[in-house]
Amino acid sequence: MTAQEIQKRNERSQKLRVIRVDDGSYFVESSEGKICYKCTIEDGEVSCTCGDFARNIRIDPNFRCKHIVSVQNCVHEGDMETGEFLERKKPKLDERFIITLEGKDFVTYPGLLDLGHQKGILKIEVEPLQIPTKENEHFAVCKALVVSTNGEIFTDIGDANPANTNSRVAKHLLRMASTRAIARALRSMTNIGMTCLEELADYSDAIGNPAPRSQAKSKQTPPKIVPKKEEKTANAPKAQPEEKPKAQSGGNGNGKPKKKDPEPAQANEKAAKKEEPKTEVKEPANGVVPKMSEAQKRAVFNLSRRRGISVEALEKMTQEKYNAPLEQLSSKDASEFIRQLQQAA
Repeated sequence: MTAQEIQKRNERSQKLRVIRVDDGSYFVESSEGKICYKCTIEDGEVSCTCGDFARNIRIDPNFRCKHIVSVQNCVHEGDMETGEFLERKKPKLDERFIITLEGKDFVTYPGLLDLGHQKGILKIEVEPLQIPTKENEHFAVCKALVVSTNGEIFTDIGDANPANTNSRVAKHLLRMASTRAIARALRSMTNIGMTCLEELADYSDAIGNPAPRSQAKSKQTPPKIVPKKEEKTANAPKAQPEEKPKAQSGGNGNGKPKKKDPEPAQANEKAAKKEEPKTEVKEPANGVVPKMSEAQKRAVFNLSRRRGISVEALEKMTQEKYNAPLEQLSSKDASEFIRQLQQAA
């Protein structure tokens, strides 16, 4: 190479971007910045994957293309970038789709579907094997087929009948059997060891215990105090029948004073009876209404995703129905709200 050619290549190499991969290995962008050429400079040997180097190295063993010249200039000046190998994002199950019941973890159907799409789902097909009728005791069976993008096929069967489904979904046995079949096939595809929540006969544990709601109602609307008439008749007649006959018969000869004596005692007794019921009214033990549990919160979000309800819409629904944001719902309100979402079309 002549000095003039070396000078021209040196000028053109000044604007090229150099990326260092490891010792002796580099990538140099083309002048247009559309592709990169790999340059190797190690133990006195140089090479480049560009066409210019491949054509001229056969003629001139000392030939250096502009990419090699750019690397040599950057090595001396330290003007280069360090390349990093990027790892592909690995499919991962979102923890929001995991629900714990009685110490055991369950995955929801939306969670399996989300993980399946991360791995790559080409298609899902469902074939009804048995339609629920009166003759077969309303027993529905479906077969699901899931095909991944790399050609793997996963099949499984799901069933549903009034005995192994919740009473609220007993009218939709065929759809429940289809959901369970797809869930089982997705479990095989995603290699998830947890049982799908929709496979359970009843997952009311995720809704919570509605008992604390009674305490909240008693605090808001305390019961009215009404004196019982039975207490008057149970105690008063014991003294009255004995006093009155003596007053009327006049056995002592002084009937008038004895008629007046029972009246103050009877008035005091009545006043005491009116005050007694007031002492029986008690406020709730702690005065604190249990808040919505984490399991209930996950159930609300899972149901909203399946029905296409946004977070803003959820907040609006709870404000209109309970006059409170979603995060501040009580355990009973959350249970009632979950049932409303389950019954929604």
